[in-house]
Amino acid sequence: MAILRDMTPDDVDAVLAIEQAVQPYPWTRGNFTDALTNRYVCCVDEADGEIRGHAILMPVVEDAELLSIAVAAGHQRKGLGRAMLLDVLDVACAKNILRVFLEVRASNAAALALYQSAGFIRIGVRRGYYQNASGSEDAITMVCELTGEIDGQV
Repeated sequence: MAILRDMTPDDVDAVLAIEQAVQPYPWTRGNFTDALTNRYVCCVDEADGEIRGHAILMPVVEDAELLSIAVAAGHQRKGLGRAMLLDVLDVACAKNILRVFLEVRASNAAALALYQSAGFIRIGVRRGYYQNASGSEDAITMVCELTGEIDGQV
């Protein structure tokens, strides 16, 4: 079960530590502070005083882009990422967002499966979008059409 709340500037250190531990090319402190400053939907999952994950959603009129979602290594593979994703989609619905877009590394099979199980569909490929050890990697572009009823299926 996810316990989402709004991210605050005081959360950035914990969020940055998670990001640096789980992402091969992590966001910077500036990326997170810019998201907060620009009033993106910035959420953290917190339980018993521990931040276990974060999600950043950038609304643009009736659409939004899921810019970042991450779960701390010790909490992965327990359903928290899925719960956070569904909660973020609920937040998007509450803000009258109709579609959520995202990009995901083509090699990230676990993330692709998670997004597909939450109702995202593939709509394209961005060639060389991500950095990787051999230079670059494609991104799969996905979209989720929101119906206003998020409870495991959209």
